[in-house]
Amino acid sequence: MKANDLVAKTQDELSEELGKLKKEQFNLRFQRATGQLENTARVKEIRRDIARIKTIARQKADTAKA
Repeated sequence: MKANDLVAKTQDELSEELGKLKKEQFNLRFQRATGQLENTARVKEIRRDIARIKTIARQKADTAKA
């Protein structure tokens, strides 16, 4: 997921996307625990996407206050 795409989204869209990623992260953890995870790189991608969304959401909140 590109940061430019996320900057264009609203706070509601960002929180919705964050929820989807959290669910996917949960499912990937389950797959890894049961030995069914095939694409291990996806875990790292999801973790970084979550951090990226949180960062952009915080930046938007800070600029809204100013």
